[in-house]
Amino acid sequence: METSATAQQTAPGATSAQSMKHMLVNAILYTLITAVALGIGYPLLISGLAHVLFPRQAAGSLIYRDGRLVGSRLIGQPFTGPGYFWSRPSAAGNGYDASNSSGSNYAPTNAALISRVNASVQALKPAPGTSVPVDLVTASASGLDPDISPGAALYQVPRIAVERHISENTVRGLVTAHITARQFGILGEPRVNVLELNLALDDLTGGAKK
Repeated sequence: METSATAQQTAPGATSAQSMKHMLVNAILYTLITAVALGIGYPLLISGLAHVLFPRQAAGSLIYRDGRLVGSRLIGQPFTGPGYFWSRPSAAGNGYDASNSSGSNYAPTNAALISRVNASVQALKPAPGTSVPVDLVTASASGLDPDISPGAALYQVPRIAVERHISENTVRGLVTAHITARQFGILGEPRVNVLELNLALDDLTGGAKK
């Protein structure tokens, strides 16, 4: 009777241990299955679909010229030559650093920001009484913006025309042809991709300018 009573008393404990072991095994299996399915399978599936359905975008929207990579239409880059359209200033790393995307986070009253904006304005050499488009002297939040406003592109037309020895109407027409409208007519703002515009400018005038 004592042996039987002892077995009955220990049975619930043994059952509880087996139940815990069963739950632990299930938890480990579910974790492994979820990790493989969502951590490996799902990303590979989505990446594969993207390369099939949107190959150019999935590859980074890279732009090649004569077999040479010149940039991405999604990432801004600096253009400093007077014969090129200039991009927005960048506070990402040392400028347009895709691994360090950020803005300056300076307040409008920050002396460093005011000094940099003033330097950008002076570099544009505005005519007396004219206003400079704000996106030519202020950085975007990402520091990687590849676009400028149509107004900012048109503002640079006189300088480009002089440097390239072509008429302002010709340069203005090139800018107009490269204006991207709002998506679906309502999203975003009209914009001009600086890299694509400068490549078209080189094509138009037969070569790059320093």
